[in-house]
Amino acid sequence: MNALNFTLPSTNKVKYNLKDSLGKFVVLYFYPKDDTPGCTIETNDFNKLLSKFRKLECEVFGVSKDNLKSHEKFR
Repeated sequence: MNALNFTLPSTNKVKYNLKDSLGKFVVLYFYPKDDTPGCTIETNDFNKLLSKFRKLECEVFGVSKDNLKSHEKFR
């Protein structure tokens, strides 16, 4: 499936642009709020599988409406 290009700020202080991931698989998961029980479980599940995603040259990004300071703490 193709997605429209977008640019978002990220916790590594570099803006992420979807076109930077051309040729790779990308998983975007959306969650409502940092540091909530359900969102923490979901993020931990992705983290447990991160090495397997990377072996497949697949990048994983979590997206929510919280600000970067909250994301950095949650990360």
